[in-house]
Amino acid sequence: MAEKFVHLSSLAGSPLLDSAGERLGRVEDVVARLTDTGALPRVIGLKARIGGRESFVPIDRVQRLESAAARLSTTKIDLAQFERRPGEVLLRGDILGRSLINVKTARLVRAHEVELMCADGTCEVEGIDPSFRSSLWRLLPRRFRVHHGEHRQFVDWADLEPLVGHVPTFRLKLTHRRLARLHPAQIADLVEAASHEEGEEIMAAVGEDKELEADVYEELDDEHQVEFLRERSDSEAAAVLARMESDDAADLLLELDQERRLPVLNLLPAAKQRKIRSLLGYNPSTAGGIMNPDLISAPMSATVAEGLELVRSSELKPQQASLVCVLDDAGVLAGTVSFVSLIQGEPSERLGDLIDEGNPTPTVNAEADLPEVAQLMADYNLIALPVVDTESKPVGMIAVDDVLELLVPEEWRRRTGSARG
Repeated sequence: MAEKFVHLSSLAGSPLLDSAGERLGRVEDVVARLTDTGALPRVIGLKARIGGRESFVPIDRVQRLESAAARLSTTKIDLAQFERRPGEVLLRGDILGRSLINVKTARLVRAHEVELMCADGTCEVEGIDPSFRSSLWRLLPRRFRVHHGEHRQFVDWADLEPLVGHVPTFRLKLTHRRLARLHPAQIADLVEAASHEEGEEIMAAVGEDKELEADVYEELDDEHQVEFLRERSDSEAAAVLARMESDDAADLLLELDQERRLPVLNLLPAAKQRKIRSLLGYNPSTAGGIMNPDLISAPMSATVAEGLELVRSSELKPQQASLVCVLDDAGVLAGTVSFVSLIQGEPSERLGDLIDEGNPTPTVNAEADLPEVAQLMADYNLIALPVVDTESKPVGMIAVDDVLELLVPEEWRRRTGSARG
């Protein structure tokens, strides 16, 4: 194969020549096989129109792929009807002009050009060019479309995950393996920047890891949360809510259609139901509506070693696990001990002895409004704030990210197209 780099937009639609240079037909598309091993997709043949019918031309019958033509190594060819086989993609029909995920930058990119690398008798998909300039090349007449050199915005295929949910025979759908390397907020941005079909494919892949799926739902905006739960059954929706943080699950439950709320709530585990029902009893803009009812608590007689084990075994987020609520015999909040204090303390030391009585832990009651909560956390440089009831017993914990989410203007939370290249 003479040319090392071949641009798909130049090859597709070009003449198909036999070994003598006689025109046999036209190259319709390039057929490649994707794998889930991270290897570059290997070109296995051409889809060509010969004598009015679509035929498959194996790559081993191709002598050269050029920017203006494909030349065969023979004058004879099997004219069997082209049929797409499982695992095969058409680079022009399935990839060119469509979105892919750049897992390196956590952005959606559109393949305005697909670049092939041909050498030593093989041809592989090297990468794509997402630039607008490449899309203009495709609009030019074919005689002006032959462009040389590397693309300025070339993206290596090793950094890409194709969205192939639209390919009817493709079994290796998008997997969560590489998506799991991204932060849930980055995946949520991808979903929000994608079309509904693309977003469904991303969410289906994320759904292979149920914990990751719950984390992504927590990061989605209200509109997309409801969009991707709308087509799920009540039991499937309940399974998602069961894995979410209780405060986020309560917020999402309220976003569902009213007739679905109680059925979904009743399908949740009993402990989760109790927590969500208690949260629903508070005004959403108060400390009770913002807090997470899950917290770490221990009696004053507990040791540092026991406190560390409680933190270690907790499934709470880092902010909520940063404080251990220390309780007296009546269950009243006597104070808090930070995770740092636990690390610095002696294993046998009592938690009650670590409480700094001269610098008591700030708290708020469940009816405190958002400005009061935000002001208190800012004044004391807190990343977590205990919420107490009328008897000063802890009922929840407010993390700083929950407050920031409410204070950040709506238009700042999701910048349109922020995850699209």
